[in-house]
Amino acid sequence: MSKTRHVVPNQNGGWDSKKGGANRASKHFDTKKEAEDYSRKVSKNEGSELFVHGKDGKIQRKDSHGNDPYPPKG
Repeated sequence: MSKTRHVVPNQNGGWDSKKGGANRASKHFDTKKEAEDYSRKVSKNEGSELFVHGKDGKIQRKDSHGNDPYPPKG
């Protein structure tokens, strides 16, 4: 099981930072940028993958802050 962190839209407005598989948000934010900034810091500390979702729930971006299974050569 890989460790993940997600920035997702909240159904009541705003954005949430959630640990992968969690039902509840770790923290709620008014803006997506605030949620991304916080989640990036936490993801780096956790050594996890960061997934940033759009308002439609689809993944827009991914960042690896942990053990990348496919690191670049060189």
